[in-house]
Amino acid sequence: MKKLIVLSACLILAFCQSGCVCISTGKHNEKHVEKESCSDWRPEHVIFVGFDGLCAKSIRDGADMPTLRDLMAKGSSTLESRTILPSSSACNWASIFMGSGIELHGYTTWGSKAPDLEPRVVNENGRYPDVFWQYHKKNPDAEIGYIFEWDGMDFLTDPAATDFRLNTKDCTTAAVQYIKEKKPNLCGVIYDQPDAVGHKDGWRSPEYMAKILELDNALKEIIAALDEAGILKESVVIVTSDHGGIDKGHGGMKMEEMQRPVVFYGKNVKKGYTIEESTVVYDLAATMAWLLDVEPPQVWTGRPIRSAFKTK
Repeated sequence: MKKLIVLSACLILAFCQSGCVCISTGKHNEKHVEKESCSDWRPEHVIFVGFDGLCAKSIRDGADMPTLRDLMAKGSSTLESRTILPSSSACNWASIFMGSGIELHGYTTWGSKAPDLEPRVVNENGRYPDVFWQYHKKNPDAEIGYIFEWDGMDFLTDPAATDFRLNTKDCTTAAVQYIKEKKPNLCGVIYDQPDAVGHKDGWRSPEYMAKILELDNALKEIIAALDEAGILKESVVIVTSDHGGIDKGHGGMKMEEMQRPVVFYGKNVKKGYTIEESTVVYDLAATMAWLLDVEPPQVWTGRPIRSAFKTK
């Protein structure tokens, strides 16, 4: 009898330590027991919002972005995440989605439309594996969207992975409508600003700051769409950029060019948390894959930014 009691206690202890628990819930005086999944901390939706050329220094220096600052206060963030080199667009967007630097995915310049170097590996579609394809391959029924303003973005993710793919000069309207109608499981929304204004008027110009506020209002509309669609509580929103800028350019090794914001907001994201560890653009692909419970390819060098989340 004592052996049976000891064995039962051990089994109960092992079950509790596994992180899976049973919870009782009552409904109309009828009680039932439900098993809580070990992966319940993960979101059902990951929404990526990218602003081309948004500089961390501008936020640090007090840029008027009330929505972004609210997400930072209610989520986790860093203003010290770095680009790869060169600190230019196509190679960094590629790294954000492909989990690696230029030495592996092969997109080396600001405007690369195909690998300039032979990729270290290619997938079944003949492309370097990105987070959209990895997620689609594991969950072929998932809804995946990709909405972008700069036509160069079309070459940086696998089109075979996306259910909805749109090059438009009005990302906000398209994203809001898509989110409300389709409730995507994974969606990228990438603006071509404030980069263009930075090149024309300068990264510290009044015009640049005005454009930042305009983009912040667009972000507010996207958050509102998630709420209206009824999926905000099951979402993680990621807001970031590909690079910063200095004077009227970027691509070099100044911190103003290389440092960009990374903000996480939503389900099981730590509140008011500053990410202290080193992060690089390619860590975002690894983080998205981790949130979506997708095994990253061996060739990826990115690491999930786990410290930003409360996990079980």
